[in-house]
Amino acid sequence: MVGTSRRRYHSYVCSTGCETPRECLNGALQALAAERIEGQFGPALLEREAPLLVAVNQLAAELARTTRQCEVSGAAEHDGKATMASWLRGHHRLSQGEAGRLVRTGRTLEKMPTLAAAAKAGAVSAEAVSVIAPVVAEANLARAGAQGVDVAAIDALLTEVAVTSSHADLRQAVGHYLARLDPDGAEPDPTEQRSLRFTTHTDGSLAFHGTLDAVCGEKFQAAIESILQASRPAGDTRTRAQQAGDALVQLCDNALASGSLPILRGHKPHIGVLIDHEDLMDTTSAAGVGAGAGRTGFGGIISAAKARWLACDGNVTRIVIGPEGQPLDFGQTRRLFPPHLRRAIEVRDRHCVFAGCDAPSYWCDVHHVVHWIDGGDTCLDNGALLCERHHTKVHHGFRIERQPDGRWRTWRPDGTEIVIVDPFLVSA
Repeated sequence: MVGTSRRRYHSYVCSTGCETPRECLNGALQALAAERIEGQFGPALLEREAPLLVAVNQLAAELARTTRQCEVSGAAEHDGKATMASWLRGHHRLSQGEAGRLVRTGRTLEKMPTLAAAAKAGAVSAEAVSVIAPVVAEANLARAGAQGVDVAAIDALLTEVAVTSSHADLRQAVGHYLARLDPDGAEPDPTEQRSLRFTTHTDGSLAFHGTLDAVCGEKFQAAIESILQASRPAGDTRTRAQQAGDALVQLCDNALASGSLPILRGHKPHIGVLIDHEDLMDTTSAAGVGAGAGRTGFGGIISAAKARWLACDGNVTRIVIGPEGQPLDFGQTRRLFPPHLRRAIEVRDRHCVFAGCDAPSYWCDVHHVVHWIDGGDTCLDNGALLCERHHTKVHHGFRIERQPDGRWRTWRPDGTEIVIVDPFLVSA
């Protein structure tokens, strides 16, 4: 009987002698990875892409089903873990958010059979299941029961939306159902709906993920959009995501420059960098252009070149460190561009002087045209307003120069000049 079952399995699934579906799956994935797809044309690639997406949805559904059964049976206890979420984090290095999402997905599919069937068929993604998950939260099921709502009908309706409509439409449909389910309920505390998590990578870069309630989400988007739309220089080739990222940095710059933020660690909030004097002053060695040489206040590692960029318009403090790491001497903090000189440069330049940019003065740093490390004076003639984006560009090969008539000119790293064409002259 067992032998017959295996023969049927082999003839239906594959012909490689796999003993279990997992072996067959592993072999199929290895075969897919071995296929050469470089150089294929669009139609062939899209033909390959579609079934892979369906397979991902199917695998996600099976993973969620298995996770739920592990949870029901208490399988995590076998490895000394109290919950499946903690097992997923510890044994498979999932983030806290992803582990929780996977557990919720398993619970949701168990309670919504129509949705589970669509997910099993590959027609619904794990992300869509996460959107629908609040429908079967205990509090919402209790409200539905009290109002005589047919949850099975809601299961079928939302599954149809997930299969046939856009992700945005699905979110709207779920939100509409939950709002109708509790139209007069107590307003949730918005602070309980907000979260923000940071992850610092080995190169000092920062990843973050968060959630905001509806009203605060509007505030956040309005603030980002206002800066994004106000900073669109000519010839801008950034993607929408890059523009939003730059807008967020500018929003932080504005807040830090305003001087109105609360005191942090006994000082006004600022960016602090600790770097060896030799690394800071050496503009020719490998350490000066690439190697991580500076440490920020929150533990990030940045290059000496980035530290020099930050020091271009900042405070510099000399601290002499002994052989065992103890501070021996603490020099006086020196502001490179004092307030009165910055105001004079703002009056003269009015906005970022990089070709094609009109970012306002309060978005800008004061850049040393000839860097102070190279002997450049901290004076009116050697200062220029540059927004954060273009200040970075100038420290990475671009060059600006003020002409005797007061005009600023900008050159690319290859020596060609960026020229802004007057549309009136072109039409003439």
